[in-house]
Amino acid sequence: MRDVSMYKVETKATWCPGCGDFAVLRGIQMALAALEINPNDVLVVSGIGCSSNLPGFLKSYGFHGIHGRAIPVATGAKLVNPDLNVIVAGGDGDGYGIGLNHWVHAMRRNFDITYIVMNNQIYGLTTGQASPTTEKGQRSKSTPAGVIELPINPISMALVTGSTFVARAFSGDADHLAKMVELGIKHKGFSLVDVLSPCVTYNKHNTYQWFRERIYRLEDNGHNTKNLDDAIKKSYEWDAKIPIGVFYETDRTTYEDEEPGLKRGPVVSQPLGISQELGKELLEEFE
Repeated sequence: MRDVSMYKVETKATWCPGCGDFAVLRGIQMALAALEINPNDVLVVSGIGCSSNLPGFLKSYGFHGIHGRAIPVATGAKLVNPDLNVIVAGGDGDGYGIGLNHWVHAMRRNFDITYIVMNNQIYGLTTGQASPTTEKGQRSKSTPAGVIELPINPISMALVTGSTFVARAFSGDADHLAKMVELGIKHKGFSLVDVLSPCVTYNKHNTYQWFRERIYRLEDNGHNTKNLDDAIKKSYEWDAKIPIGVFYETDRTTYEDEEPGLKRGPVVSQPLGISQELGKELLEEFE
């Protein structure tokens, strides 16, 4: 196992003290160390939101994109260079709201990327509005009388849409979180790791204590991760009991393995088909 410090940067994370996203950052660092992946073989892509600041706090390649558009950037990078370990980091608003359509299509196509969603069930960056995963009836700045909509169930949606690895973690259980991220990165295919990451500033309902009273590990209860029907049933457990761990894992050919344009190898390794002089002229246009 590599030293976790090799994935750290001098920049201090700017999240609120106690934010669950600190544990996610640590979990990614621990997972990369356990898998002994070099920082220059990792690309972390994010959108907009508190959680999406994560690439700046991790020693790797990073791309901070626009709201809800992290997955298109990530899949594009993976297609050009399939050898990269591509991780998408975002929040429930960025991923399950404006970015949901991209998420769905990336799952059904089975791109070999790992999507880590810091799900705090609130819009944190914009100071506490209801998000797609906010529970019905919960009061927020945008829903003073209580949410009247049903929340998104990201686990069940991932299962029925085609994600080949579906897991949930909790920021209050850092070692288990790191293991889920490690398994997600190791898996070949689309991996979702939905992290229950409490927002200590704006979500006073889904707190660390609230989760600790309900959470249990699937692996401690003999759950069969190869059984899709069982996984779907478990995905609907909420409130009284909330499972964390791997819900489902299966093998399926990835999009990259079937893409005709990659039969000759990674795009980054293929000749451009232009002269050296023309290539130099094109590069000079960006200087």
